[in-house]
This record gives sequence, C-alpha cells and structure tokens, in this order.
Amino acid sequence: MAKSESTTIDVPESSAVAKGKAPLIVHGSAASAAAGGGYKRGLSIFDFLLRIAAIVAALAASATMGTSDETLPFFTQFFQFQASYDDLPTFQFFVIAMAIVAGYLVLSLPFSVVTIVRPLAAAPRLLLLVLDTAVLTLNTAAASAAAAIVYLAHSGNPNTNWLAICQQFGDFCQKTSGAVVSSFISVVFFTILVVISGISLKRP
Repeated sequence: MAKSESTTIDVPESSAVAKGKAPLIVHGSAASAAAGGGYKRGLSIFDFLLRIAAIVAALAASATMGTSDETLPFFTQFFQFQASYDDLPTFQFFVIAMAIVAGYLVLSLPFSVVTIVRPLAAAPRLLLLVLDTAVLTLNTAAASAAAAIVYLAHSGNPNTNWLAICQQFGDFCQKTSGAVVSSFISVVFFTILVVISGISLKRP
C-alpha cells in the first residue's frame, strides 16, 4: 500500500514539473529571436544608409573623372597641349567601372529594404553578400589602376623617361586625384557592407 501511494504521488509531481518548465523554454527562445531581429534590423538600416553614401561616392568618382579635360592656353592653330581622361584606357575603364558600381548600388536598394522589413530572412542578405563582394573587387581594381596612373602624372618615372605632367595640367590632375579618392571611399563603404552582411547572417 505504501509503495502504491508513493508511486501515484510521484508521477503527477514529475509531470507538473515538466509542464512548468516547457513554457519557460519557449518564452526564452522567443525573447532571443526578438532581440536578434532588433539588432539585425538596426544593421539593415545602417546598410541602407551606407549604400546611399556609396552611390554618391561612386557617381562622384565617375562624373569627376569623365569631365577631366584641360587644354593649355599656349597653343597655335596646328599644335596644342591637351589632357583628357579618354587619352588613357585606364581612365576610360575607371569611368565605366565606377558607373557600373553606382548602377549596382541603385539596384541593390530594394533588397536592402527587404532586409529591413524582414531582418531574419537569410536569402536576400546572402545574395547581397555575394554581389557586394564581386562589385567590391571591380571597384578596388578600378581605383587601384587609376591611382597608379595618377601617381605617375604627379611624380613621373625618370627610369622610363615618363615626365610628370601635373605642373602643367594642374586642373586635370586635381580632378583625377579627386576621382580616385572618391573611388577609394566607395571601397571603404563596400567593405563595411560586406562585414555587415556577414554579421547579419549569424544566428541570433
């Protein structure tokens, strides 16, 4: 009799304890998911603002380089000194590449908005991570190639008899240098965007 009573008493107690613990576990996971969604939404908003800033930087770089043109005042009817971005294939590549970068950033804005509305969705964030990394490579290549030409324009190379032209074409060099600086600012923005996407893909 004593054993049967103890058995009937122990079974309800264990089930009650189990029933009492289950709601606590569900409540904790829901709270952690809500907290994770909150900080991911904040990262998505920052991502959207960075993309707008990167659009401005990329467009400024492409437009500044595309309008870099200077003609020296001393010229005759048959001979003149002129410097323009389309005289160098590297600068032409720079203008096209930065225009592509700016166009991609504009097209990526709707996906960034989706990550704000649905901060826990992994698919749009993963897509942005892959595409941002690819476009970052293009941006870096264009900026680095143009930076090398701008350096030669400022300093020249005595070993190859390449003369520095920035003492004569000051406005041209100023514009091209500004375009390169703006393109590297875009590189920094893209790097931060890739880091944000990587952090947002982590589980809360």
